[in-house]
Amino acid sequence: MSVRETYTEATTGYWQELTPEVPARFSAKPPYRFGYPVTLPCGRILVLPLRQLPDGGRAVASLIANQASSLVVAVLADHMATQARAFDADIVVGLPTLGLAFASLVAERLGQPRYVPLGYSRKFWYDDALSEPVSSITSPEAGKKLRLDPNLLPLIKGRRIVLVDDAISTGATATAAVRLLQRIGADVAGMVVAMKQTNRWQAVTAPLAVRAVYGCPLFQRGEDGWTPLAETQPNIP
Repeated sequence: MSVRETYTEATTGYWQELTPEVPARFSAKPPYRFGYPVTLPCGRILVLPLRQLPDGGRAVASLIANQASSLVVAVLADHMATQARAFDADIVVGLPTLGLAFASLVAERLGQPRYVPLGYSRKFWYDDALSEPVSSITSPEAGKKLRLDPNLLPLIKGRRIVLVDDAISTGATATAAVRLLQRIGADVAGMVVAMKQTNRWQAVTAPLAVRAVYGCPLFQRGEDGWTPLAETQPNIP
């Protein structure tokens, strides 16, 4: 299919600016073509690219935090910190990979001097007991595990923590993180993300409380663009 037929495009220019209104080349209402505008709590607009899923007939709005401008990341972190305060956590735990773009900033805004990162790579001193299998919508390969550096265990054992990630989609990473952290004695107060990507994660993450800056539905392709499926719109925060 051509770009015109799919109404998707290269994402090079996305996630770089916030605007007071929806830019002229994007639609402010369905059907959407190429980008989906979301309104942040501060009233500014962030346009997200629409990515066609492998089935060809559906799409999701996308955020790639490590390709976003420093301004966009900072503003999203401001709003995420506001949501994180509701959990009254002792320390932030950042989820790999893109959640780490926000975790340190959220921790700083909460007045915490550091955060604890989880990772996927295994260093030679790691303990396999401090790992948990995981898969995600963008990285479905088998054998991937969430891992905690054993040296960081004292920072979270017995403490109240809040998870930070860029987005929640299937809920697989979040549930793996909760299993790992609860197994080692942490109290998981909740999770904060920039984006809730549809609401399909809700069935697998309960009773984890998840708060977000904005939410996006699943989109169905039509002749004139992408139409959101109302039943997939997540609640905010």
